[in-house]
Amino acid sequence: MAETTEPRLMVGALIRDPYDRIFVQRRSAGRRLFPECWDIVGGAVEEGESLLDALHRETAEETGWRLRRVLARVAHKEWTANGLRHIESDYVVEVDGDLSSPELERDKHTEFAWIAAGETLLLDENTQRSGSTFIKDIVTAAHLWLTDDSRKTRSSL
Repeated sequence: MAETTEPRLMVGALIRDPYDRIFVQRRSAGRRLFPECWDIVGGAVEEGESLLDALHRETAEETGWRLRRVLARVAHKEWTANGLRHIESDYVVEVDGDLSSPELERDKHTEFAWIAAGETLLLDENTQRSGSTFIKDIVTAAHLWLTDDSRKTRSSL
């Protein structure tokens, strides 16, 4: 198989609840990338799939919830893991479903939490495990967007 230099497109859903908390889930210990780290819902965009289609699919697969609407893109970043380049776009979104009972993919995620703006210290665990502040940074960006009175509530896909 020929090596590709094309980056892998990724999407992330920063799911907000009515109290402007952001949903995070802990990756299982057996995960190849970032084991036992807190993460947001998301993953790779599949061939022929739009970013919006990928957000819908990943949200349903990882939580059982249905994506209702995309509010804003709050992060767009390139990163490398295991020698592969990724370009990730992360969006604040709203979903439909029972927010108290996500249907976690138990082989991939072991627990979940709702993080308020003042509660991001929990995400410092990622810095100790992976050396990365990426998840804390994008959750913080989502909270900043949610509290910005000048924001426009429109999709940015």
